[in-house]
Amino acid sequence: MSRHRMATLDERLVSLVAPHSYEAEQYRGLRHLVEQAHRTSALSVLAVSSATVGDGKTTTAINLAGALAQAADARVLLMDVDLRRPAIAERLGLEEGRHGLVDAILSHDLKLADVARPCGPLNLAVVTAGVFSDIPYELLRSSRLGDLLDQARRDYDYVVLDTPPLVPIPDARVISKWVDSFLLVVRANTTPRSLLEESLNLMEPQKVLGLVFNNDERPRTTYNDYYAGSGRHDKGGAPTWWRPFAKIRSVFDPDAAGRRRPERRREIR
Repeated sequence: MSRHRMATLDERLVSLVAPHSYEAEQYRGLRHLVEQAHRTSALSVLAVSSATVGDGKTTTAINLAGALAQAADARVLLMDVDLRRPAIAERLGLEEGRHGLVDAILSHDLKLADVARPCGPLNLAVVTAGVFSDIPYELLRSSRLGDLLDQARRDYDYVVLDTPPLVPIPDARVISKWVDSFLLVVRANTTPRSLLEESLNLMEPQKVLGLVFNNDERPRTTYNDYYAGSGRHDKGGAPTWWRPFAKIRSVFDPDAAGRRRPERRREIR
């Protein structure tokens, strides 16, 4: 992808089109946490999902991958595994008709390198969903996907997966065995708490890295004051912020931090 094409992308893809903006800094903060998990627990394959549609998981996945790829020594792969509603190719303005993930799953003649497209000038490659299939669940549960992700682990430092939502369909759950961790994207003041609770109860607790909140409208004066006079300005728009899994309940209930969390069933109160 050329710099000119990057300049025409959706302005919400801040890690690519406005890497020095306030919003992009939030994704660098998320990148730092992922890098820490990579060093301490060998996190490599990270799935970005949500409770339901419209929470911003694709935007988050692209921006996180872009932020990770800003490191000079990082090799990053962004993969669209939402085979029912693929969006990465369109969001990145990539040409149609190229082989993608579905093609590589169906044909053993196609290797990962055959379907991974460079997304310069960053150290980022992209695997789009590819040809439409009416059996997405069967494709995602196939051992062939596991083989492709194993190859991705060898070829890249970070593999960011844009997965289907967790609650409506089982697709994201069926690939969990090949995923190191999940980030769950929540739209502030919009995602129903009941769906968030259900999502958390569908996942293995040890694989939940944290929550990413979109459209958080808390005051940002600290950041603005820090950069006052530096020539940087807040572009406006809602930032993304992160909470580790251990703090999930306290995000919604300030009094919950001091109470014992149930061992088996996770509950948002």
